[in-house]
Amino acid sequence: MTDFLPHLIARYNYWAAIVLMLIGLYGMISKNNLLKKVIGMSIFQTAIILFYVSIGVKKGSVIPILVHEHGVELTPQTIDVAHYVNPLPHVLMLTAIVVGVSTLGVALAILQKIQRVYGTIEEDEILARIND
Repeated sequence: MTDFLPHLIARYNYWAAIVLMLIGLYGMISKNNLLKKVIGMSIFQTAIILFYVSIGVKKGSVIPILVHEHGVELTPQTIDVAHYVNPLPHVLMLTAIVVGVSTLGVALAILQKIQRVYGTIEEDEILARIND
């Protein structure tokens, strides 16, 4: 058990992502207020982004910007790919951030319209008014 504890503590970012995912999932499932559901969705998206950025990190590596120095040819044989981090997860998460902000903006605009039409953003009251 004592050998396992340092590995758990060293991966605190994964634990933070798990806790944020659970908080977001709880907010989306258990709340009847639509604004709280949207906030839960946003927290869940943030947790997924944190998780993907965490798995994209490689200790002791640098960003893959290759500089051509005079007299040195950059060939696949002279480049050691083990020293570079893969930028693809980070680039994809930048896209996910933009999509998340856009989704949040559209969801808030829809919530405004729901508030104007039904006078509430409580899910139970809206369903009761729709069924009447």
